[in-house]
Amino acid sequence: MLVVGFVLVLVLVGMAVGVLVGNGTLGTIAALVFSGVMAFVSYWKSDAIALRVSRAVPADPVAYKRLHNLVEGLCIAGGLPKPRVYVINDPAPNAFATGRTPKNAAVAVTTGLLEKMNRVELEGVVAHELSHIKNYDILVMTLAVTLVGSVAILTDVALRMMWWNGGRVARAGDRDDRGNPFAIIGMVLLIVAPLLARAMQAAVSRRRETLADVSAVQLTRYPPGLISALEKLQADSTVTHSASMATAHMWIEQPLSGVNDTGRLGFFHKLFNTHPPLAERIALLREI
Repeated sequence: MLVVGFVLVLVLVGMAVGVLVGNGTLGTIAALVFSGVMAFVSYWKSDAIALRVSRAVPADPVAYKRLHNLVEGLCIAGGLPKPRVYVINDPAPNAFATGRTPKNAAVAVTTGLLEKMNRVELEGVVAHELSHIKNYDILVMTLAVTLVGSVAILTDVALRMMWWNGGRVARAGDRDDRGNPFAIIGMVLLIVAPLLARAMQAAVSRRRETLADVSAVQLTRYPPGLISALEKLQADSTVTHSASMATAHMWIEQPLSGVNDTGRLGFFHKLFNTHPPLAERIALLREI
């Protein structure tokens, strides 16, 4: 339903461009093709890009023997090929998985996670990340990024064209959209659409996080392990310095600030959170 909503927003933006500047269909197709190509390149190299941005290094099989054993055991239980294992030198407890298919996937954990989690808790976190791989979440999020990128490109180009055109002297035969209700609606849509698309992208990410939590419990068959790990993450306030806006949706816990905003704009801020609140995730797992 969210993907259908994405497509609907994209179509409405294309119609708005057609009303305001013309060639809405051509602009929509061009934006979709451009963002699709960019998303495909990013998807094809998503593992290398994410690992490099996060400053991850391969986990030494001897120094991180416990981590390798956990990953291998869970992969055998889940019928997955063993992914490459990486470690990130960061005191904040966190982890993420990347890779377009299970065959070329990678799992990265921070040194803070290894220090603060016991074996059962670490197993729950690793199972969560392996579930992202098994559920092909990278593919789903790439589709979402493609559609968000298309909306952003269309609205940006349309607004720039209108601004440039507005500075010219009116000529005979120019269309006058002043007072046209469709033009007003189109202008409002161009302003609101990027925010709406980002909110929908975050909603997709939150759904995949919930799915990964449930899949992790099915893999380990021990809900208390992941519950305890999430409780430790909830109690920890260390900032993940290796994260960025581009990789925020990949981590097991939302790594950027603003998650616990409870002010007047708290509800608005939560619309753009890439993860459900940890309290909600813990409560859901306790019901299993």
